[in-house]
Amino acid sequence: MLKITISAIELYDEENNEFTFSKERSLQLEHSLVSLSKWESRHGKPFLSKDEKTFEESVDYIRCMTITQNVSEDTYSLINKTHIAEVNSYIELPMSATIINQQSNGVNREIVTAEIIYYWMIALNIPMECQKWHLNRLLTLINVCNIKNTPPKKMGKREIAERNASLNAARKQSLNTKG
Repeated sequence: MLKITISAIELYDEENNEFTFSKERSLQLEHSLVSLSKWESRHGKPFLSKDEKTFEESVDYIRCMTITQNVSEDTYSLINKTHIAEVNSYIELPMSATIINQQSNGVNREIVTAEIIYYWMIALNIPMECQKWHLNRLLTLINVCNIKNTPPKKMGKREIAERNASLNAARKQSLNTKG
């Protein structure tokens, strides 16, 4: 969970011709499948794409990430580029100690949307409460489940011959024989 603080600022009220001060506000945010799903339903496009988000789209994603209750709409109008950079840094965190060595032989061009991730969760029997986890942690779990569910790669004839030769050499040495 990320907590951002929106500092108090001086505002000018044109109706009353006076200056006012806003209060300092804090937002608790979570980058999760739930927030991703909300944003995609509002914008009708995948969030996890290489396309840059506009400032307004980024602010709206912060709105979707917010888990703080009863936040006034004017709070989001006070979000600046520094807040967005802080949120983007949080989004990039792995949130897991697991490191997966990807040995990809091709480029996967599948567009990943919230529904695809929900499908993966259902197919891998991942509990629905995981939809509230940090998204990168959930995606790591999905990758681990896929790796663990993949049958071991069959060895080729050359690999089998090399393995057998090394096993035979080890046995000869341990038994002090020539074959």
